[in-house]
Amino acid sequence: MGTRTVDETAATTGKDEEAVTEETTGADGTSADVTSGEAAEGDTADGDTAPADTAVKEAGPSGVGQGAGAVVSAALGVVSLTGSWVGTVASARESLIGQLETSSSSSVAAMVEAGYGDAWRAGALWAGLFALAALIAGVVVLARPAFGAPGEPQAPWIKSVAWAGVSLGVIGLLLAVLKYTDVLLGLPSA
Repeated sequence: MGTRTVDETAATTGKDEEAVTEETTGADGTSADVTSGEAAEGDTADGDTAPADTAVKEAGPSGVGQGAGAVVSAALGVVSLTGSWVGTVASARESLIGQLETSSSSSVAAMVEAGYGDAWRAGALWAGLFALAALIAGVVVLARPAFGAPGEPQAPWIKSVAWAGVSLGVIGLLLAVLKYTDVLLGLPSA
């Protein structure tokens, strides 16, 4: 039987890590040092020593850009359905221009068309532009893996959010066209 003595020493590496060195004496009288604890810098799991720069693997694409594009697509789709500040300002501007261009002697139909019809179409135009931007952003995110890194799969949440953006863009574009052409909620006839 062999005897075992433990010699605890503070072995310092580049990071001042503590290691425990055990000296084991076998039955044949030979001794061996066994180091336990954290591996020294550059040591691999096999016990081989590797250069420090090859121990770090390069990370592949993280998909952050695709995720951001998907979220932007969904947000633009929501904006196209709910309205935007730009659309509100454009609508108010067209309403003011229509009121300035009409006189008090104009017919009611001309005043409604100039004061409200152009404003209604300006709001629809801006909603359609936001919907188109949502649609394009969603399609680009969904098509990106085919042109970027074909071996890298796209995260499922990115696909889901991008499809939501595409869907909201299509709905927003359809509603904007219907609103612009007065098929949906047209101006009242005077």
